[in-house]
Amino acid sequence: MTSPEGATGSPHGKKGTGIGSRKRILERLLSARIDQTDSELNRFTPMQVINSLFSFLYHGDASMKSKAVSLMGKTVAALAEDDMESGRNVVRRLMWNLNDESGSIGWGSPEAMGEILARHEKLACEYGHILASYTRPEGNYLENAILQRGLLWALLRVWRTRPELFTRWDPLIPPYLESADPAVRGLAAELLGGLREKQAYHALSGLLEDDSEYENPMEPDGLKRRVKDAAREALEKIESETE
Repeated sequence: MTSPEGATGSPHGKKGTGIGSRKRILERLLSARIDQTDSELNRFTPMQVINSLFSFLYHGDASMKSKAVSLMGKTVAALAEDDMESGRNVVRRLMWNLNDESGSIGWGSPEAMGEILARHEKLACEYGHILASYTRPEGNYLENAILQRGLLWALLRVWRTRPELFTRWDPLIPPYLESADPAVRGLAAELLGGLREKQAYHALSGLLEDDSEYENPMEPDGLKRRVKDAAREALEKIESETE
């Protein structure tokens, strides 16, 4: 896979100041306790904002990362309405970050990709199957547990907004229930419950005694859930479908 061309371009002319200034403004906006207006970002082009947001996708502060992912999705979706190819280039850049050849680990890339696809139907139609392929060993399987957490969150995000498209992509979720990582097990249970995946019933039942706690990687409040609670809720949803 080659690096995406034009991913750092500015399709709407020159605006704004240097990258250091953009990052400082973004850091202040993303660290704010309340949502800010877009007025300060209007001095920049969409691509200037997007390019500066990439460094916040792997920020150590969960709240800042969550806001960066949300802003990335919002900005790319708006950009794609005016310039679809530029929107595609951003998604390709996220895909490139997850590619071994890039030399990057790709922290935050699955979450950003999921947020974009949740917000823009055409991009979801074109790239949803790629997102699903990261769950399949014969596809572009992600082995790192932290990336798997982000991927499962991304799939949950897209499924909640575009369930009609999601079922076409056929992601492989049940094996994640056997992960050594509690967050991976818990998020997989949440997704399988949403999907009412009957074939996962037995595996989910095996987690009913799993007291391990986990956090949603995109929830900044730090609230913990137990894997067994996610499994129980998933089973209840599956059972309600068969009644």
